[in-house]
Amino acid sequence: MPLSDEEARLLHQLEQSLAAEDPDFASTLRGSKFMAHNRRVAVGAVLGFIAGLVLLFAGAVTAQTWLGVAGFVAMLSTSYLFLTAWKRGIGGQVEDRPTSKAGGKSSGKFVDRMEERWQRRRDGDDI
Repeated sequence: MPLSDEEARLLHQLEQSLAAEDPDFASTLRGSKFMAHNRRVAVGAVLGFIAGLVLLFAGAVTAQTWLGVAGFVAMLSTSYLFLTAWKRGIGGQVEDRPTSKAGGKSSGKFVDRMEERWQRRRDGDDI
């Protein structure tokens, strides 16, 4: 059962007042700072991977095994960092992430999460 017009209006007012009183907290709830952090980690991981690749080739060309091994380890660790940032979300809104009990799709917006919680309460599922 969707929110009534009055409930949706009240929820929208609450979100606006929260954003006006504490914009940093509201931004955190929306996830923009979290996604920006993940983007920075992903860009750093890509640059680190390229540096590791250069080290790997430099070790092969100069016949210094330790340099090639260091490059390979750098490539593995930066790949792990990139995949971790990718799973946490480096782009915009993630539409394919299912919610825990509702089985629906979560867009990551504060209003949408609150609406899902409200629907679960109305359906009788406790949070």
